Amino acid sequence: MTSDLERLKSELMALPPKSRALLAHTLIESLDEDADPDAEALWVEEIRRRDREIRTGVAKTKPADQVLREVRDGLRCSK
Repeated sequence: MTSDLERLKSELMALPPKSRALLAHTLIESLDEDADPDAEALWVEEIRRRDREIRTGVAKTKPADQVLREVRDGLRCSK
């Protein structure tokens, strides 16, 4: 990295976590110029749909430790 970039990085890392998070969000958004303007609303709709399915028993859930174990086992097999 250039010295200017290193200096800027050091200054930004000194910011409080909430300020760094806001900056990170802003920078990430700036990279996605072709973003779907309806994407956030669609994700909220999807989250609500999934929540409804879980609450009504349509979707079956697994404990997180079981899911993580299955993923780890699957990754070991793919090597």
